[in-house]
Amino acid sequence: QVQLVESGGGLVQPGGSLRLSCAASGFSSDYFVIGWFRQAPGKEREGVSCISSSDDSTYYADSVKGRFTISRDNAKNTVYLQMNSLKSEDTAVYFCALRPGPIETMEAGLYDYWGQGTQVTVSL
Repeated sequence: QVQLVESGGGLVQPGGSLRLSCAASGFSSDYFVIGWFRQAPGKEREGVSCISSSDDSTYYADSVKGRFTISRDNAKNTVYLQMNSLKSEDTAVYFCALRPGPIETMEAGLYDYWGQGTQVTVSL
C-alpha cells in the first residue's frame, strides 16, 4: 500500500532553517502530486507547497514564497521541503500527502494519502 513518511522536523530559532523529507513508497503511477501541508494548534490545515511529477511544476502559498523550496529526488522517491528564514508563525505539524494524477492543487480533500506528520517548532 502507499506509505508516506515525513522526517526532519525539530526545534529551531527564528531565522533558522530546516529541511523536511517525505519518503514515498507503494505508488506505481508516473503521474502524481506531492503536497506539504501544515496545521498549527487551533487552526485549520493549510497548504504550503506542492510539486507535480509530470513536469516538476511547483506551487507555494504566499506565506512561504521566497523562503521555502520544494524539490524531489526521483531515485530516492523522496520530496524535500527546504525551509529558510523560519518565523514563529511557521510552527506547526507538517504533513506530506500524495494526490494521484498530474494536476497540482493545494485542496487537501483531493489528496488520497497522508503521512503521520512531523513537528516544526520555531522558538527562541
